[in-house]
Amino acid sequence: MKTAVPYEAGNVFQHFGHTECFKIYNIDGGKVADGELVPTGGSGHGALAGFLKDKGVETLICGGIGGGAVDALAKAGIAVYAGVNGSADEAAKAFAEGKLVSGGEANCSHHEHECGGHGDCRNGDCV
Repeated sequence: MKTAVPYEAGNVFQHFGHTECFKIYNIDGGKVADGELVPTGGSGHGALAGFLKDKGVETLICGGIGGGAVDALAKAGIAVYAGVNGSADEAAKAFAEGKLVSGGEANCSHHEHECGGHGDCRNGDCV
């Protein structure tokens, strides 16, 4: 199973629609088999659902995410664990072990608040 996390400097990036890269993990037998950094190539918001579906992703672990993105991901058959923060690797590990809990507040509206800076993803290296 493939699980994606919006990624910035080792952590779950907190604004799904503005992420510049994902770390896509392969989950096998309740463990994280491996992970790969994948730049979005400028895709944003609703287009990210198709991007993730094309990569074979079945689950998204994220911080803030808007309702339109949640709907697009649901239509693409991608389950969402929102409101997660901290280490991307630890979140993927918790998911693989069946211990990941979605956070309470996951709505993100760039018109109402800032979700943080934007990641830097050059040549597949997300920092």
